[in-house]
Amino acid sequence: MHAAAFSPRGGVARRAARLRGQSTIEYVLIIAVISLVVVFAGPQVSQAVHNQFAGVANTLAGGIHGGGSGLGGTSGGGSGGNTPDQEQKDYLEDMKSVTDKDPRDWTLEDQKKAAEDIAEKGTASVAFPKARDAMDAGTKFSTKLTNGETLEYRIVGINHDDLADGSGKAGLTFETTSPTLPSQRMNATDTNAGGWEASELRGRLNTGDLWSLLPVELQSKMEAVTKMTDNQGGGKGPGAPSATTDKVFLLSTTEVYGDLQSDGTQYEYYASKGVTTSNCSGASSSLGHWTRSVDPSYSALFRIVYSNGNWGDGSAAYTDYVFPAFSF
Repeated sequence: MHAAAFSPRGGVARRAARLRGQSTIEYVLIIAVISLVVVFAGPQVSQAVHNQFAGVANTLAGGIHGGGSGLGGTSGGGSGGNTPDQEQKDYLEDMKSVTDKDPRDWTLEDQKKAAEDIAEKGTASVAFPKARDAMDAGTKFSTKLTNGETLEYRIVGINHDDLADGSGKAGLTFETTSPTLPSQRMNATDTNAGGWEASELRGRLNTGDLWSLLPVELQSKMEAVTKMTDNQGGGKGPGAPSATTDKVFLLSTTEVYGDLQSDGTQYEYYASKGVTTSNCSGASSSLGHWTRSVDPSYSALFRIVYSNGNWGDGSAAYTDYVFPAFSF
């Protein structure tokens, strides 16, 4: 081997500059030649070749793993993930399958995709106009319960409820519109002490027999959200609202009427209908049903929404219909 084969700084003369364009076989041959040089050359040259060898090895690794023309990659892009342009393309195609449909035809998966996109992008989401129009129109969705009954529900909130993990908003909140669940009591005895937080009905909706009526496909898409409610009860007068974490909940009177008590804030659906305590027709439903709000002046009563939209009270041990709500 002649000394002229090496650069004055100890590297192979300008060879490495073209390694990105070589095939894997050429890399192997280059490394083999360098290995022979290390064996037969003197210590000084060997050290220089050793340094160059490290550079070649790194180049080879980059070609194989970093998207060069080596194994496992293609020229100009790696094999480990999509480019931002491809990710954007995939996103648009994915959401197109949702927005091309009439919301009445949205599956549970479509509803979940729309909710997640709205939660991330707000009004800039391509699904937002469809969801808002579906909410304003009162479009109903449906799913089969485990007992074979059909549960109907509609969108009542968009980016309304706070996710319990603090990561932001749930994109869509739905309220049941069908009296599919049998009429239920709030508590075994006539007491509202502890409010919604301590109620028997809350436990059954979130972990008990009523929760088990919901199909797994629906359960898996529900998000745990934070609900603010006056949970004092006991006839002690209005209490400071406190937080509970729920996947299934009842609306409060404030979430329906907007100007009653301090249990959360009015949902967009009811606000769009102009619902107030003195203008109740937009809150009418197929049957009267429980809210999660206590009557703060009486120890035994929870608020009820009557079928004509007016509000009133019911004794906690009295059975009434349940129109649960949930968020995606």
